[in-house]
Amino acid sequence: MKILLVSVDGMRPDALPKVKNAQKLIARSAHNMSAQTVFPSVTLPCHMSLFHSVDPGRHGTTTNTYAPQVRPVKGICEVLKKNGKKCAFFYNWEEIRDLSRPASLAHACFISGGKLGYGKANPMTADAAINFLTKEDIDFSFLYFGYPDAVGHNSGWMSDQYFDSLENCWYNIERVVEALGDEYTVIITADHGGHDRTHGTEKPEDMTIPVIMLGKDVKPGEAFAGANIKDIAPTVVKLLGVEPDEEWEGTSLI
Repeated sequence: MKILLVSVDGMRPDALPKVKNAQKLIARSAHNMSAQTVFPSVTLPCHMSLFHSVDPGRHGTTTNTYAPQVRPVKGICEVLKKNGKKCAFFYNWEEIRDLSRPASLAHACFISGGKLGYGKANPMTADAAINFLTKEDIDFSFLYFGYPDAVGHNSGWMSDQYFDSLENCWYNIERVVEALGDEYTVIITADHGGHDRTHGTEKPEDMTIPVIMLGKDVKPGEAFAGANIKDIAPTVVKLLGVEPDEEWEGTSLI
């Protein structure tokens, strides 16, 4: 088995019923549309909690500037590398590089959404994932799209432009999923939601995220009751037959 984890920055689950490209894949998935993220509901702290299965107060990153851990907790990539697994990243927001420690990745590809525009960077990031993963033997891959968060700050969450950004993301997610085929189990989630032109609060609009899983061994329908973003790392390693780090606070969803 191989795992693809996809994070769509700022994706609110209550927006997805209006996103046609999303509905095709969700219909094939097990999913929870009321999972919870951590506070502060900010991109890098939430992703650190996703990868390290602890709260921001434990990993120490509470803003979008990475803070070296005083008492280091291993993340997904460090745990998997220790167990002989290969990991790869494909992302278009540069700070995502801080989710893994040096030498824990077999491959990384950064395409700047800030410089190129996320509308252009999204398909380029998806192409990079397809081109590499269809040729190389990678156990765990992470694919990050920053488009909805950028649009949310500029035009507002739940605006027409926001929905357009989600359609773009899900079109590219579908391309990657179809290219990789049945060998992969795919987990699609978000770091946080948003409201008005901001996020970072404890409002439900900011704290509620989707968790969506599809693959040949996944039974479609609602699942993962009580899911939290900290549960994703234990789920990933369990699917790959690896024990979670003893510091992790989340619980596998399977």
